Amino acid sequence: MTYKIETLKKIFHSEASSKLKTIALLLIILLTLVANSGCTDQESNTIKISGAFALYPMMGVWSEEYQKDHQDIKIELSAGGAGKGMSDAIQGLVDIGMVSREIYPSEIDQGIFWVSGCKDAVVATINEENPAYESILSTGLTKQQFIDIYINRTITTWGQLINDTENIQKINVYTRSDACGAAKTWASFLGNYSQDDLTNAADSAINGDPNLAAAVQGDIKGIGYNNINFIYNADTKQPFDGIRPIPIDLNENGILDEDEKVYGTRDDIVNAIANNFYPSPPARALHLVTKEQYTGITKDFVNWILTEGQQFIEDNGYIQLPSDMVNTQLSYLDSGVRPETE
Repeated sequence: MTYKIETLKKIFHSEASSKLKTIALLLIILLTLVANSGCTDQESNTIKISGAFALYPMMGVWSEEYQKDHQDIKIELSAGGAGKGMSDAIQGLVDIGMVSREIYPSEIDQGIFWVSGCKDAVVATINEENPAYESILSTGLTKQQFIDIYINRTITTWGQLINDTENIQKINVYTRSDACGAAKTWASFLGNYSQDDLTNAADSAINGDPNLAAAVQGDIKGIGYNNINFIYNADTKQPFDGIRPIPIDLNENGILDEDEKVYGTRDDIVNAIANNFYPSPPARALHLVTKEQYTGITKDFVNWILTEGQQFIEDNGYIQLPSDMVNTQLSYLDSGVRPETE
């Protein structure tokens, strides 16, 4: 494209006829518009980022820290869900799409390249004033109970869940309406399910992580799921008022054993994820995607994330990738190539 424009410029500045010069000028304008349509402007020293709510808080920290030593770089950051991040990256509307689920083959076929930056997890949530909460806190819920609530809808009251015939309060099931990694990850934990399966069974579908958390906070009968940084306060590391995580009875013995009590603070759940005690899914890696490969100032920023930027992860409620995995991501970033199978 650049070569064609330069050739036309030579014609325009040559001794060619006025008619030919006019045609050359029109073609220069047309090719310039085509070249710039749907693409971000790296010459402006601006990095555009959109996508997963899960990664949004961490990316905010990375952006702020990076700009302290790179004051000439402007970073424009927005959330909107993993689906938006992927769509924006495919269309060339952003330099980095934040994606909190696996990358699909159809997206790779459209030229998507990615590296992983850190980990977090999705956790089921309940209103802290729910009368069944204290009982659930002592027993946890098994995967099958979660399936019967979120998918099968064979457990429809809180009394059914805790064997209390007098509690006939209906379970109000909330899920995400936007295309997102949290829903896909939670559905994958439950089994071979999709976000559509969650949506079809839910009472209400809510757009965005913050709004889903708010829905459960406002409904004593509600149940949902959130990324951990929308459940725990970043300053106190305690759960936000009105919302509590629901423990998983991992060994399904009907009692929440001491080693399964990993939800008290954000540090507790982060350590459980880092030590692979909390299952994966719903723990997962968070990805930075782009079209074709990383170049220029965006590549420099992603390289910083995978090196100096790793020091900020744990203090912000995320989990660092193992060092060997970080080195692998750096090799992908440097070469611009990922293996066909991993």
